[in-house]
Amino acid sequence: MNFEEYTMRLLPLFLQLVGLTFAVLIDPYIGRKYRRGMLMIIALIFTLTAQNLIEYMLSDHIPLPRLRILVSMYGYIIRPVILALFFTIVVQDKKHLFVWALTIINAIIFSTAIFSDICFTISKDNHFYRGRLGYSCHIVSGILILQLLFVTLKELRHDKKIENSIPIINVFIIVTAVLLDLFIPMKVTVTSYLTVAIVSCTVFYYIWLHLMFERKHAKALQAEQRMQIMMSQIQPHFLYNTLSTIQALCKTDPDKAFDTTEKFGTYLRQNIDSLSKSTMISIDKEVEHTQIYAEIEATRFPHIHVDFDVDCSDFTIPALTIQPLVENSIRHGVRIRKDGRVSVTVRNKGAGHEIVIKDNGKGFDVSNIGKMEGTHIGLTNVKERVESQCGGTFTVNSVLNEGTTITMFIPEKIDIIPQL
Repeated sequence: MNFEEYTMRLLPLFLQLVGLTFAVLIDPYIGRKYRRGMLMIIALIFTLTAQNLIEYMLSDHIPLPRLRILVSMYGYIIRPVILALFFTIVVQDKKHLFVWALTIINAIIFSTAIFSDICFTISKDNHFYRGRLGYSCHIVSGILILQLLFVTLKELRHDKKIENSIPIINVFIIVTAVLLDLFIPMKVTVTSYLTVAIVSCTVFYYIWLHLMFERKHAKALQAEQRMQIMMSQIQPHFLYNTLSTIQALCKTDPDKAFDTTEKFGTYLRQNIDSLSKSTMISIDKEVEHTQIYAEIEATRFPHIHVDFDVDCSDFTIPALTIQPLVENSIRHGVRIRKDGRVSVTVRNKGAGHEIVIKDNGKGFDVSNIGKMEGTHIGLTNVKERVESQCGGTFTVNSVLNEGTTITMFIPEKIDIIPQL
């Protein structure tokens, strides 16, 4: 086979890599770290494919034994490095010290080819001879492949999506390629099976990443839309109740109606941004929301008292988190009491902040929360936002005829929406 024929057979691999590079660069779903890892793998595969071409030239057309040793040595060293980089695609958060230690050991072993024939050598008449450690690259690659299979299965064991079979299939493709390289000479195959397999698997890994991040992006959009829907459900309720209170006061106490209207106007002017957002706001603003609401309700129900004990104000929570719960306590709990009381307590606790809303109302059966949404303002609604936006917890304890306690825990470090 002449040089032109060999080059034409390698051309499809180069074209795949060029197309893959372009796709990775413009893909809006792949995260920065994954994009950087993919581009690094592609760059190394470019050099590996070029190494195959140069090695063919040196073995059949340009007999330069010393240069061929260096080129072959590079191929043996770089293949495990590419396999190691696949680990960073499957699991980004770990350093994979064992994997990189193996690749370094392999590189040291094959670097000895410069001055020793313990791994391999090229004779003066340009023939390849494998030494005692000549299969070290194959052994290291085999260990890395088994480890990659184990890590992949462990990482994806809880996610049953069909596309997660791609990394596992890739492992078997690479295993098959290594076995074929052991039994079929390179002159017969034009280029190594492992090189072809690595190019193909890189394309498959890109497809897998794209599908994975596209799904995460879709989930993030769905979560954001769900938050907006939930917020739109809460806000009209709050506004309706406030206007109903003012309407009632217009007949019973016009002066109080005037004062309440002024408070409500001030509240809207200062907090309309928070009311229209599903993003996080400071605890101070949320407490202010709740205090103004409590004052408005107290004008209509003088027997109801809402106490605030806020001991920290250096964190954020979802908008309209505390106020709906206090409204829930007033409307469905303490109104029946001659001395109805609701307390809001905010404390630092452990690695986060604890918010407790407690009332002495009539209580309810916690197991029926989902069925009571028609008469209770979204406990489930607030719970879902605290958990999804803050990574927090939300618990409800209620005893019939004694009262209800709602406890929320907001961790210090939050991740509202995954970064893609």
